[in-house]
Amino acid sequence: MLFKHSNGIWYIDICPERGKRIRRSTRTKDKKLAEELHDKVKHELWRQDHLGDKKIYYWDEACARWIKEMGHKKTLHDDITKIKKLKPFRGVELTNLSRQFIQDTVAGIEGRNSTKNRYLAFIRSILNKCVFEWEWLDKAPKLKLYKEPKRRIRWLTPFEIEKLSNALPPYFADVMIFSVSTGLRKANVINLKWAQIDLDRRVAWVEAADTKSGYSLGCALNSTALDILKKQLGKHDEFVFTNSKKRPIKQLPHKIWKRALIRAGIKDFRWHDLRHTWASWLVQSGVSLSVLQEMGGWESIEMVQRYAHLAPEHLHECSTKIDLAWQKKVTPEKEAISSHVKNAA
Repeated sequence: MLFKHSNGIWYIDICPERGKRIRRSTRTKDKKLAEELHDKVKHELWRQDHLGDKKIYYWDEACARWIKEMGHKKTLHDDITKIKKLKPFRGVELTNLSRQFIQDTVAGIEGRNSTKNRYLAFIRSILNKCVFEWEWLDKAPKLKLYKEPKRRIRWLTPFEIEKLSNALPPYFADVMIFSVSTGLRKANVINLKWAQIDLDRRVAWVEAADTKSGYSLGCALNSTALDILKKQLGKHDEFVFTNSKKRPIKQLPHKIWKRALIRAGIKDFRWHDLRHTWASWLVQSGVSLSVLQEMGGWESIEMVQRYAHLAPEHLHECSTKIDLAWQKKVTPEKEAISSHVKNAA
């Protein structure tokens, strides 16, 4: 049957002989077009029941299965947000999700190219599941990603960090200095508990469930980090860092951070850049990229290659080859003889 929604759009409501009830939008206010689509869907269902045609699946069904199977995924809430924003996909058969349709829909999403690429990657993941695991599709369209600028590396000098620290409230400054000293991400720092710290062994650890890579991370505590921790002793029984009222920090106020940056005369600097600062200081101090990878908990060496340009010292031996070339000075007479020998050969 067909019925009209309050917005004027016609909807299909079909109960097949076998399978689940189908209730979906026709995405049109034209009753004749809606009837054509209704008859088409009904005909396809009949062929599936009586002639064994392959069942037709919809984007909505794929999303529902994705959510069910990806319940363990830490960023599942981001996936659900993407699904909600992909409104034109609702009620569309998977076979009708052409490359052009997908690209045009994503192009209309506000945000940078990196944001659009995350949507394309998400869509591609679901469609690949439909092809290779669920066998709902024979093939998935190839999607073209947008060009993105190279990842920016923004870091501060120790002098700038000190200026920023002085511009922040004491409790906020402690969190920042600890972050720069350990390279831990914001969530891992503000949620840090005393149970995760061994002051005698000078180590802290983050469980796999709380890391981006999904692997447990051990953190060696330097003297600066230890001094910050000792300042927090006695403030709270469970959590390390507290606010000015000695309550656990739930979030760091963005307004306070912005005002501190202005007072310190620092521009274009995000909280995550504290991690870049930590990594940059280590690399410039001679720490190898492989050791940095282990310290920061990155999954692959490729993820730390962005810091390689900060430590070109290992290239010095190679660069001296140019000095050797200059030392091998050749007189015009020797050059003429060498050229004559080459021509004779």
